[in-house]
Amino acid sequence: MSLQSITIPPKNDQPADKLLVMLHGWGANLYDLAPLANVLDLPNYQYIFPNAPFAHPQVPGGRAWYSLETEDYQGLTESREILINWLISLEETTKIPLAQTILAGFSQGGAMTLDVGLELPLAAICSLSGYLHCQPQSKNNPPVLIIHGKQDQVVPIKAAQNAKNQLTKLGLNIQYQEYNMGHEIIPEALDLLRNFVLNC
Repeated sequence: MSLQSITIPPKNDQPADKLLVMLHGWGANLYDLAPLANVLDLPNYQYIFPNAPFAHPQVPGGRAWYSLETEDYQGLTESREILINWLISLEETTKIPLAQTILAGFSQGGAMTLDVGLELPLAAICSLSGYLHCQPQSKNNPPVLIIHGKQDQVVPIKAAQNAKNQLTKLGLNIQYQEYNMGHEIIPEALDLLRNFVLNC
């Protein structure tokens, strides 16, 4: 199964040699984060914003990477497999290798990023207001950016602190930043994300 997605080329009309894939959160869809391409304005980067594979149970047009209505995260195993295979397939469709691909995600998309991103030889991974939904295991050693809001009422700040601690134990290079914000992405967070990406 492939994932429906939006692709946005670089602004400078030059062929992209790097790729930024951004995963939306629970109940959002592929359009949610697409406006960030203009804000980030990364030279030589192509952007891809995929839809999660499952329809959201309450939000019309919303999507989910897995179920949050039950404690067993129904659909997670299937979603992981779909996302990994789709990311690998991007090498052929975009001609950009995984080593030049950065995976980022917001909220549930951040959780998928912290999971799947450690399975693949990516350039870097970025979690925005995300969390760990399972015990992390790293087959690779990408640099990791974790951004979270101190006033987040949806995913508490302790989830980000736990992710930082668990990933640090694996020997990963973690850049961690808390902001005075809720469950959102403020301009300062985007500035940090942009600088992180440019330095990868």
